[in-house]
Amino acid sequence: MFSKHKSLDRQVVVITGASSGIGLTTAKSAAAQGAKVVLASRNAEALGRVLVEITDGGGQAIAVPADTGRRADVQAVADAAVAAFGGVDTWVNNAGMTIYGRLEEVSDADHERLVQTNLWGYVYGSLVAVSVLRERGGALVNVGSIASDIAFPLQGMYCATKHAVRGFTDALRMELEEDGAPISVSLIKPASIDTPLPQHARNYLDHEPDLPPPVYPPEEVAAAILHAATHPVRDLYVGGGGRAFTLLGAAAPSLYDRLSPAIMALQQRTESPREPAGGLHASNTTAETRGSHPGYVQRRSFYTRASMHPATTIAGAVGLGLTAWGLLRRAGGRSKS
Repeated sequence: MFSKHKSLDRQVVVITGASSGIGLTTAKSAAAQGAKVVLASRNAEALGRVLVEITDGGGQAIAVPADTGRRADVQAVADAAVAAFGGVDTWVNNAGMTIYGRLEEVSDADHERLVQTNLWGYVYGSLVAVSVLRERGGALVNVGSIASDIAFPLQGMYCATKHAVRGFTDALRMELEEDGAPISVSLIKPASIDTPLPQHARNYLDHEPDLPPPVYPPEEVAAAILHAATHPVRDLYVGGGGRAFTLLGAAAPSLYDRLSPAIMALQQRTESPREPAGGLHASNTTAETRGSHPGYVQRRSFYTRASMHPATTIAGAVGLGLTAWGLLRRAGGRSKS
């Protein structure tokens, strides 16, 4: 059970991983729509620049440097939100990273660091968020991936963490529903998104990593996240192409497995790697929403837009059907005369 969510301009929204990519795009969009935004990231320097940009534009925000892999840091984010704005209405767990490389080649230290952020960061963020959201209700939004449903080679531990986030999110939702807590729990599942994630990744490959097409803009994910902040929803896929992959993986898993060589090839460019260390153990100083994907980036995802507004989509489809039927009847009548 959950209460009706507030409009975005009346909300306090916490966003982790807010210094780049999806998190930064979501923070800017939320602030532009009137929300009070709490920015969290390991990168204090980039957060400071984002904070200035938002406040200079008339928005309200605070910045809290935090490593989400540490529960004390996550609690500090919640405490700062309550101190500055009186509470939290939506908490977005988004901070994450990836590793490109075969599972057998990646070091234990790199695997452990990835799990600490991608899984434990979500566990800490969710549990801290629930403790705050219980007071007045709201939304918990976890940013997963199509990798929450399917796996792909060269990012094996990333897929493992996203699978784990899905299981954790589903179990937490069940427990909150049993409690009658006024909190909605949503899992957002993006496909390939044009963010700096590949450039920030730890890279064991002898090529620069890339995103398999189709690739979508981060604004589509931000729209899905903020939709979940105001409309209780269980799951939202971002990108019809990614959704097609998950359906194939569920319907024909053996066939999907045989696509692995092609999937591996699509994740590698031809040029040599630039920064193999990435931002796994040390945060990057850039504050950018977009990555450097060299190929075409879709302008929008019609599948995602339809998922967010099913009634409008159905009504439009019915309207088009009735129009087509009327035209056919009219054409048929003319042919008889």
